[in-house]
Amino acid sequence: MKTKYIFIICFLASIFISNAQEIVYKPINPSFVGGNPFNASWLLSNADSQNKFKEDSKGFEEKSEIDKFTDSLNRQLLNQLSRDLFQQEYGSSGLTSGTYTFGSLVVDITPTTGGLSIDIFDTNTGEQTQIIIPN
Repeated sequence: MKTKYIFIICFLASIFISNAQEIVYKPINPSFVGGNPFNASWLLSNADSQNKFKEDSKGFEEKSEIDKFTDSLNRQLLNQLSRDLFQQEYGSSGLTSGTYTFGSLVVDITPTTGGLSIDIFDTNTGEQTQIIIPN
């Protein structure tokens, strides 16, 4: 009886072993050698559906000459206004060494061997930058 079961088990095992085949990797992406070119449209649509960034409907529009002139004039007027306010506040000597607060910005001005160091710190965001004006 035992030999009968052993024979059946060996027979079934030989069937499974004889049907085994080599596992071969075949790429899906058509960019790789051997990839199926018919998968390209599916891969592109899948990537587009996962894309969180959407293109602006406007795109890039060239400004007209009058718009460019208006922007330039606005920048010049604001620059002149800020220069005048700065002159009124700090006089002709300009900024001297010290710490100044402008809203949420803290500006620290210190003289260094390389020139004038201006450290700007934004208390709202924690961002900071340093400007060095050489002698």
